[in-house]
Amino acid sequence: MDAQRTALSDGLLAAGCIKFGEFTLKSGLKSPIYIDLRQVISFPSLLAQIGQAYLPLIRPLRFDRLAGLPYAAIPIATAVSLAGNYPMIYPRKEVKAYGTKAEIEGEYHPGETALIIDDLATTGGSKFEAIEKLTAAGLVVRDVVVLIDRQSGAREALAQAGLNLHAVLTIREMLDDWEASGKVPAERIAATRAFLETSV
Repeated sequence: MDAQRTALSDGLLAAGCIKFGEFTLKSGLKSPIYIDLRQVISFPSLLAQIGQAYLPLIRPLRFDRLAGLPYAAIPIATAVSLAGNYPMIYPRKEVKAYGTKAEIEGEYHPGETALIIDDLATTGGSKFEAIEKLTAAGLVVRDVVVLIDRQSGAREALAQAGLNLHAVLTIREMLDDWEASGKVPAERIAATRAFLETSV
């Protein structure tokens, strides 16, 4: 069991970023687990730990700047930017109707490679809209790095589009860690595993 990974999983659990119960997902599915990484902004030391945790994955990759996806991943991308001294941009969800009317915030140049930083990978669908904005601006996108892969088809969907998914944590690894430590009741772990098997 990787100690750093376990500490990060436990930190997310303690901060309320991972909840067990019954939740309705965006897709309409009922899930026994809910992951809300927007919470991390209230825990500066956890956010710094997350920023550091991305570095071993992104150091071998070739890119010119990070691109944080709105909104949950922007604080995370900022933490990674500070931890690794990487310049950062982000595509806007909605274009400003005034001022520069920018679709992408931050400095970049067409032909550069942007490394996508996101919080969570589920099916991969939400990433394509942001990636299209970046590629329309002349940026190259090859890799997507997330904190947690829910293992619900995102890796395969992104691969079909020629993109590589890298994840700091996978939901199954986290469940294994919590089962071993007893931090989450066994029946919650079992229900979540059963849900993951049927929802892919």
